[in-house]
Amino acid sequence: MVKKEMIAMLLAGGQGSRLGVLTSKVAKPAVAFGGKYRIIDFPLSNCINSGVDTVGVLTQYQPLRLNAHIGIGIPWDLDRNIGGVSVLPPYESNDSSEWYTGTANAIYQNMEFIENYNPDYVLILSGDHIYKMDYEVMLDFHKSKGADLTIAVMPVPLEEASRFGIMIADEDHRITEFEEKPEHPRSNLASMGIYIFSWPALKKGLTALKDQENLDFGKHIIPYCRDNGAALYAYEFNGYWKDVGTLNSYWEANMELIDIVPEFNLYEEYWKIYTKSEIQPPQYFSADSVVDRCIIGEGSEIYGQVYNSVIGRGVTIGKGTVIRDSIVMNDTVLGQGCEIYKGIIAEGVTVGNGVKLGVGEEKPNDTAPHIYNSGIVTVGEKSVIPAGVSVGKNTVIYGETTVEDYPNGYLDSGSSLIKA
Repeated sequence: MVKKEMIAMLLAGGQGSRLGVLTSKVAKPAVAFGGKYRIIDFPLSNCINSGVDTVGVLTQYQPLRLNAHIGIGIPWDLDRNIGGVSVLPPYESNDSSEWYTGTANAIYQNMEFIENYNPDYVLILSGDHIYKMDYEVMLDFHKSKGADLTIAVMPVPLEEASRFGIMIADEDHRITEFEEKPEHPRSNLASMGIYIFSWPALKKGLTALKDQENLDFGKHIIPYCRDNGAALYAYEFNGYWKDVGTLNSYWEANMELIDIVPEFNLYEEYWKIYTKSEIQPPQYFSADSVVDRCIIGEGSEIYGQVYNSVIGRGVTIGKGTVIRDSIVMNDTVLGQGCEIYKGIIAEGVTVGNGVKLGVGEEKPNDTAPHIYNSGIVTVGEKSVIPAGVSVGKNTVIYGETTVEDYPNGYLDSGSSLIKA
């Protein structure tokens, strides 16, 4: 096998439970984003833009759509005879058979894949972040420091630092201490979950800790490296980076794409984001349609009014329907005369005529207030909402619902209607 200087291992097995019904049938990295993409397109595009042409994608939870999307890697120029993209699900071997039980356990189970390329360095990535980053620059930093492990960090407001793994580094960027979600953080450098390991150091840590339950980078591998004299460095990143792990952060990241001056620009020539493109006709806008500050996917037909929203491909928006501050994913059909405010509507949903989403006063959700909040109406994929009903805020709908499911034609704010 040909030797590679650095290969990437992309952890894409996450269930994404904080995205609620959006991930009930699909892994978080495969969730649609930005009208055209899926979340995993961003780290995959970063790899090929950074000259990393060998990527192992570790899948586990609901991998079907993710696997179909990645295929043999053609959209990212990762269909290579040597290297390219390889999907790596858990597998049964002679001596053991188990799911990936932690981030580092997943890498441990695929050490043979890594050994095939005998790399000097291994880049560990997460499949559920939205950002652009040149990993080659990070590798140059890693080499210049003679590091065994380089952790990408970014400054966060100190009041938010307790949500992250926090690195404390000296003037030379060498990590002296780190704290996992500290109550009283002493630094604001948050780990981004992006690591470059020198392969011998990573192999040593994985082998030594292989029997550790739920083997994890933050909890086990990084402390092991530190305690055994490895040189740990912090690479500071100051670009746009967003963990879209909650419904509100997912909604915000989509809305930021349509700011007048977007903080995250999808239109830069020099750093393209690649994706698998479906064969779709062009968009169609009727004479009566109004579209203001939106992203509209290919093959969508707009007969109504859309303001400040992200619309996926193959979506139909009926005459007289008004949509504001919402995300509507691929192949959804919205009837005539609807009013939709601050909704996240997943793929393949059917909404009848005259439906109103996001009305009334805001109340906490009755089943999962930690997931369904921020006033957002969330509709799971392939759901059906019958004509003429109204739905409040902080609500969730999933499944084929009928008029009988809406008392007096209304689903109150904070209610959950799940029929899957």
